[in-house]
Amino acid sequence: MKFYDKGFIYHYKTYIKVQIFSAGTAVLNLKIYDNQICMDTFKCDSLDNFNKEFFHKSYNKNFLKDLFSKNQQEIIHRDKQNKILIKIKKD
Repeated sequence: MKFYDKGFIYHYKTYIKVQIFSAGTAVLNLKIYDNQICMDTFKCDSLDNFNKEFFHKSYNKNFLKDLFSKNQQEIIHRDKQNKILIKIKKD
């Protein structure tokens, strides 16, 4: 997955919703629950399986939830070994 555009992070009681937009069109919708991640394709997967598919099997199952829950203006996760770079800038 590669996205370089604007998005929104919504924090709800039971999940975190992440939406990424490109030219005004939603290109990614994720709902991150305690035990699964659901994508806009109506596909839900366990946290471990999602990490294996999109990151690496060594990633903690709560990696994305923890990342999007950080209360910082700028978040950078760089994993050179697995060629993963995630930058989040909050307005």
